[in-house]
Amino acid sequence: MHAQSHRRNANHRLLPAFDKQDEIFSSAFSVLQEAITQRAFPAASIAVTVNGELRGRKACGTLVYETDSAGATLLASSARSENLDALSSATIFDLASLTKPIATTTMAAILYERGQLELDAPVIGILPEFRSATDPRRDEVTFHMLLSHSSGLPAYEKLFLKARSRDELLHAALATPLTADPGTRAEYSDIGFILLGLTLERLSGEPLNVFCQREIFGRLAMSNTTFNPPEGIRPSIPPTADERVEATTGKDTPLRSTFRNRIIQGEVQDENASVLGGVAGHAGLFSNAHDIAIFASTMLQGGTPILRPETVALFTRRESAPAGTSRALGWDTPSKPSQSGKYFGANSYGHLGYTGTSIWIDPDRQLSITLLTNRTWPDCSNQAIQQVRAQFHDAVVEALVGE
Repeated sequence: MHAQSHRRNANHRLLPAFDKQDEIFSSAFSVLQEAITQRAFPAASIAVTVNGELRGRKACGTLVYETDSAGATLLASSARSENLDALSSATIFDLASLTKPIATTTMAAILYERGQLELDAPVIGILPEFRSATDPRRDEVTFHMLLSHSSGLPAYEKLFLKARSRDELLHAALATPLTADPGTRAEYSDIGFILLGLTLERLSGEPLNVFCQREIFGRLAMSNTTFNPPEGIRPSIPPTADERVEATTGKDTPLRSTFRNRIIQGEVQDENASVLGGVAGHAGLFSNAHDIAIFASTMLQGGTPILRPETVALFTRRESAPAGTSRALGWDTPSKPSQSGKYFGANSYGHLGYTGTSIWIDPDRQLSITLLTNRTWPDCSNQAIQQVRAQFHDAVVEALVGE
């Protein structure tokens, strides 16, 4: 029997309390509407929890800009057109790197609690392929370093350009050279989390998505959270990229991938995760704001029924080294300036996703704010989300303080 079994039926339901949200959060919702008008993103969905209550739940915008050629292509598809404007608070988004804390890090924390994952153990104990005859530093890389982004691995590599299968891409990730001595530099690394996902699968003896569905999403009744959404619901998911070759123009070629030569909707935007089959430690998870709010509220309540309070505290506490890091274990913490805004306190933690998603959690305020968008549509050139996030978070906190 698992150590968490006795906590399986603990109350993790969010109490709905958003009947006055349009009045309370009018300023915050205006930030989102203005952002949509300014084309920071076409679609947004949010959830705000305070003390276990769902205080805000709102969806804004449309799945795509109808004036785009790609939007016109989608709107012209008779099989899909009825869904394209039907954005609701239940709409599912590509979470991108929110996969790291919600799926991969939580799986690591569960295995740590069960004594199956030793944080300070060397990665080569589980991944002997990571060892290199020409770089003995790789022997020093620990699971703790992978989680805290201090392994010395680079931030990102376009492994998908050469690797055409899951095995090929994992081999390329395992062979990626270190760019710093382990433990000396904090550099956010997709490569590190690809490898972390692989080690967790080996430790647990099952795929990441299978473990997470049973031990996290299933236990918390996160019924809209999954890797590789089924075909039937993909038309209702906001698309994240137009990778059609004919859509590419000279001015935005560097920021528009043509890797798959199709509109990316309901499948993972991240190309490395795509080659990995849509299930990876760094990206691939899909969910809606309500499910993420359930997860955030669970963390605020000490992790029950999936984790112990002391485990939540360990994984969400800012690291003391390397110098200047803002990272916790699998999570980030607010730094100045922060996209969490100016009000999230020193004990807060959160994470961003490339597609325009974020989650921020403040234990002192018992507050969580989830913001999901598809800011990468139709390409990755628009960075306005960085300002919008901070403005939106600040407006939410100011509204709650002003109640």
